[in-house]
Amino acid sequence: MGNKYYTILAIPQGKGSIKKVRISAVFLSFVSLLIISAFASIGYLSYHYAQTRADLRELARLEELTSLQRDRLDFLASKVVDFEKKMTHLAQFDKKIRIMTNLDNYIHKGSQMLGVGGPVPGEGKEMTRAAEVEASLIDKIHEHMDELLDEAALQTDSFSELFDFLNKQKSILASTPSIWPVIGWTTSEFGYRVSPFTGQREFHRGIDIATEIGKEVVTPANGVVARVAEEKGMGNMVEINHGNGVVTVYGHLLKKSKIKRGQQVKRGDVIGYVGNSGRSTGPHLHYGICKDGTHIDPRRYLF
Repeated sequence: MGNKYYTILAIPQGKGSIKKVRISAVFLSFVSLLIISAFASIGYLSYHYAQTRADLRELARLEELTSLQRDRLDFLASKVVDFEKKMTHLAQFDKKIRIMTNLDNYIHKGSQMLGVGGPVPGEGKEMTRAAEVEASLIDKIHEHMDELLDEAALQTDSFSELFDFLNKQKSILASTPSIWPVIGWTTSEFGYRVSPFTGQREFHRGIDIATEIGKEVVTPANGVVARVAEEKGMGNMVEINHGNGVVTVYGHLLKKSKIKRGQQVKRGDVIGYVGNSGRSTGPHLHYGICKDGTHIDPRRYLF
């Protein structure tokens, strides 16, 4: 088959000769294919350009998000370090209190963490991939947070024990007869003495505090009134049970006390007045203390 040709006529407007252009079919096909290829290439490049721009925008967004996540991780890591420091201070404070309260022999049921280190921003070996660095940092944070939570639980138990102990000590202190029941001067001490009535050697089971008649007598500690009576030797008297085997005795009161047996009293409550009742040579208060049924020197308790 021979090569086909196409004739293109160019007819001008107005006067002028008609021009003919003779083009072969092969050349026309080649030009058409070239134009189609050019449009296809432009379309393909335009599509990929748009896709690349979208990818770049997404990459920028992901980088911004990654940077924000790293900042948050760094902030969280610094908080873990601060938490560790505070736990260390609490542990040291706990130890000081235990030494002061004679509880320094206490041992945690776990190992107290006083020297652990936390993930600090910028520390550690360089890694090639950011994801591996972040994953490692997150693992360390979780690990140290678990340790800190365990330590916090142990510290809570420790402070609970201290709180119970101090509450008991507070109760014991409040029930310990540690103040003078009346202000005056001591005319007779605890122990053996010569009786002012018989001249014979006798055992004095308390101390005598001389002062003006009618002066208020107060209980030196919390307790429960165990006895209100009138005896030949002690005259008008009161006994108060403070618990833990401690009982205080008050004799030679002015008159029978108005407090009743079983009544609860607190340190500083008035329980009677200085008198001269019973076997007495003058206004004074006989003050005695029994511990587990044995008379002891009240000065061992007095401040």
